[in-house]
Amino acid sequence: MKIYGDTNSGNCLKVKWVCDRLALPYSWIGVDTLKRETRTTQFLKLNSAGQVPTVEFDDGRTLAESNAIIRYLARGSDLIPADAFAAAKMDEWLFWEQYSHEPYVAVCRFQMVFLGKPASDLDPDKIKRGYAALARMEHQLAATRFLVCDAISLADVSLLAYTRLAHEGGFHLDGYAAVRRWIGEAEQSLGLPPAR
Repeated sequence: MKIYGDTNSGNCLKVKWVCDRLALPYSWIGVDTLKRETRTTQFLKLNSAGQVPTVEFDDGRTLAESNAIIRYLARGSDLIPADAFAAAKMDEWLFWEQYSHEPYVAVCRFQMVFLGKPASDLDPDKIKRGYAALARMEHQLAATRFLVCDAISLADVSLLAYTRLAHEGGFHLDGYAAVRRWIGEAEQSLGLPPAR
């Protein structure tokens, strides 16, 4: 399996983390999105949407969209709850992450880290919605160790990717004790060094 990804992207790192956690063999093919390497003719043959991550399996089939990829790779593993309703709750968080978390927390981080924008130039609505996402996570994580019950799942992998770097997007986690606790536990469970 080949993973086409950019290590600056949390969406790409999700796929790497799942492969590493489950000891799935892969080759990492670096793709620099800032140099528009996802727009080359060769890459667009792999993924016509021109996005990373994209996985190419040994039989030539490809799969894109980070949460679809990790959902496929983790089938039958302990990263997907055995209980059908718990698995559906995990999927609920996966969909929510792409619609209500990543567009705010990750986008603000991208603008500050890669475009050099100061926090004062960020869209106030994106900041408001980012903090709303963090507040929802805080509420859940004050009640449960991980996002779905008390065991790590793909919901945690997916949301960890950008939450652990929220400070790089101008989001302060001082008032989010449960989120901070969860970041440390999720990093440890996945064998990741603490985010700087």
